[in-house]
Amino acid sequence: MSAQVAIVMGSASDGPIMAIAEETLKGLGIEHETRVLSAHRTPDEVREWARGLADRGVKVVIAAAGGAAHLAGAVAAHQTLPVIGVPLASANAIAGGLDALLSTVQMPRGVPVATVAIGEAGAANAAILAAEILALSDEQLRGRLITMRQSMAARILSP
Repeated sequence: MSAQVAIVMGSASDGPIMAIAEETLKGLGIEHETRVLSAHRTPDEVREWARGLADRGVKVVIAAAGGAAHLAGAVAAHQTLPVIGVPLASANAIAGGLDALLSTVQMPRGVPVATVAIGEAGAANAAILAAEILALSDEQLRGRLITMRQSMAARILSP
């Protein structure tokens, strides 16, 4: 089975946070691929990778970056699959990652990037949002999402 979700991050140091997205997708039974590419340091590779996604069967992209955080927008500019941006707080981050959040969410009209929270919560939510998009045409996945939500509720309600 080919990957339905592609995860791309701007730096290998983003790996520990984006492992949360990978684990979430795996827990929901969704095949994914992961790459490290930089919008600024490897722009040609980003373009080629992004342009080949649909041909490989990818249906949703999760792009994570900190600082200027142009990776999600660069990926979105090169193809028409849904892109979910995960802003990350980098070592030189402004206000805990606010710079990355604003860079990710403030896209020009016609090149959308769905943007989630900064950091770990965003990584998990990006995977869940990708699953929800895929579940529009996959009843079994929809069932797994419902089970996940019920399990979350049960943990809150348990004494």
